[in-house]
Amino acid sequence: MKKILRQALDFLLFSNLFMALCAVAQVMVTYKLLRAKPDIYVLGLLFCSTLSIYNFAIILSKPKNAERSPFRRVRWFYLHYRLMISLTIVAVLSLIPITLFLSPTSQFLLVFLGVISVAYNLPIFTINEKSFGLRNIPGVKLFLIALVWSLSCVILPVLELESHRTVAISASDSTLLLAKRFLFIAALAVPFDLRDLFQDKNNDLKTIPVMLGERNAYMFCLLLLAIYTVLLFLFTNAPDLNFIALTVTTILAGWLIFKSDHKKNEYYYFFYLDGILIMQYLMLEGFGLLK
Repeated sequence: MKKILRQALDFLLFSNLFMALCAVAQVMVTYKLLRAKPDIYVLGLLFCSTLSIYNFAIILSKPKNAERSPFRRVRWFYLHYRLMISLTIVAVLSLIPITLFLSPTSQFLLVFLGVISVAYNLPIFTINEKSFGLRNIPGVKLFLIALVWSLSCVILPVLELESHRTVAISASDSTLLLAKRFLFIAALAVPFDLRDLFQDKNNDLKTIPVMLGERNAYMFCLLLLAIYTVLLFLFTNAPDLNFIALTVTTILAGWLIFKSDHKKNEYYYFFYLDGILIMQYLMLEGFGLLK
């Protein structure tokens, strides 16, 4: 039984299905905060696009000896390579009909996000005969991830709600919601770079931890969460249940980040830390039942 559960968990985490569910949960957070009905096409698009992009990134970064990789995720992925290719193709093909149901403004945003995602993974730039992607620009990797996630999970649903005139959302409210989500996602992304600190140094990838050092990177991460909490407090007329739910989730995220280090196994990062993205939505729903 334990072996079956382990295999199921490996499939969920290492196929990036769990990450796709995290994206769906973050969109649901936006709908919950805006008190709006979720759009099934937005949810489907975020699920398929997240699955496609994360699998695409792993496929592009295939090591020479994947079966000997120190990372269980890499070994699992290439052990089930054909299945992962098939799953990725299905996800990509599913994006085509889903996109047709979105407004032109949303489609334009998706093109922009797609270009960033491709440029992030592919070495399409060249300087002094050295090719590189956006992720190789010093200090940019973390903020690109946070930007793509926050635009996808906040601005995309907002654009669709406005196109259907379901909810009237001011530019200031959208910007504030975007800023808070950006800070939260960026903070959660730092521990993954801390885990890969030594590998990134060897690959000459200048992430925030490589540039600032391990201790300062932790402080930077907690600073992002602190600013996020301050924004929650300043722009809430009175501490309501949503405020309490988001604050509790932030405290939990800070604790998990503080406890993380490169010695933690991959399940800690891909289940607990990424799982905070789902937990945030569950907290909102849970506290909402108290009304």
